Amino acid sequence: MAIKSIAVFCGSKNGNNPLYLQHAIEVAKFLTDHQITVVYGGGNKGLMGAVANTVLQHGGRIIGVMPKVLMDWEHQHVGLTELHEVADMHVRKAMLFEKM
Repeated sequence: MAIKSIAVFCGSKNGNNPLYLQHAIEVAKFLTDHQITVVYGGGNKGLMGAVANTVLQHGGRIIGVMPKVLMDWEHQHVGLTELHEVADMHVRKAMLFEKM
């Protein structure tokens, strides 16, 4: 049975080590190369933004799930395959697993 989608949990910052960003990009390329849909937090910054941008640049499918408060602060990534607004962080985590 082939994996069709996977949830990626990562930060809205790049972290202290440049390897974090490099590996986030490599994982996103790998998933896209294997036609695996990526479900993630929906952000446009840090490692989340890097994963989303890489998937989009390589023609992949990416679904974001973001709480309303972060949408209000305009932290969402524009141009995703799908972006779902949810009530709060608890619902966000539940929906990430539901979308997989």
